[in-house]
Amino acid sequence: MELFEILGYIGALVIGIVLGLIGGGGSILTVPIFVYLFQMDPVIATAYSLFVVGVSALVGTFRNISKKLVDFRIAIVFAIPAFISVYITRKYIVPAIPDELFSVGTFSVTKDFGIMVFFAIIMLIASISMIRTPKENKTSKTNINNNYPFIIIEGLVVGLLTGIVGAGGGFLIIPALVLFAGLPMKKAVATSLLIIAIKSLIGFIGDVENLHMDWTFLGVFSLIAILGIFIGVWLNKFIDGKKLRKGFGWFVLLMGIYIIIREVTNTL
Repeated sequence: MELFEILGYIGALVIGIVLGLIGGGGSILTVPIFVYLFQMDPVIATAYSLFVVGVSALVGTFRNISKKLVDFRIAIVFAIPAFISVYITRKYIVPAIPDELFSVGTFSVTKDFGIMVFFAIIMLIASISMIRTPKENKTSKTNINNNYPFIIIEGLVVGLLTGIVGAGGGFLIIPALVLFAGLPMKKAVATSLLIIAIKSLIGFIGDVENLHMDWTFLGVFSLIAILGIFIGVWLNKFIDGKKLRKGFGWFVLLMGIYIIIREVTNTL
């Protein structure tokens, strides 16, 4: 086993630990780990990421259900348009993207370059949401039916983004659940995990029909990530998750900048 592969499996453990400590965000590291440490094609990397994100979120969801933190009604309203959107994106849109998007002189923008740079931009946006201190929603859940159209539209948008970059999109889902569904922050985080699990795994089904999957690798990587989740939950007793979330946000910000610089440098 090469050094980069060993670092990749350590990365899987880190992903799980971060998820266990702060309840989200760690899965955004899966695509960079698959691309840069396991040398995977970005399309395969985003597909594998959907599986890892989905399985990890599912584990977190079972924990939250036992604590009665999941709002199933809101989750279903959000998840249905989201998983339809992500399935269509993985099944039809991503395979239809041309290998060369466009070129300017000698500078050629390829599909792989486009996916990685777009993913880096999503990382930058996600990092800002982690760095900023989330505000607790103090309003009661009233007139939620009037906000269903906004929740459905948000589900479609999040599904599209998830399908392209393979990330969970919790940084978009949680604010929507707080603003449009009137959920308090803890319930919003817990409900978002169920939504992420559903749409990620259904989106992955679209890839199973198009791509060859290394199930052994996926199983091992996911099991290590799940082990990390339980370690993170245990560490949560000793570490302030809010402070860690902000620090991890800065790390994700630097990672996003690094990916953009690396991809542009390699293309020039």
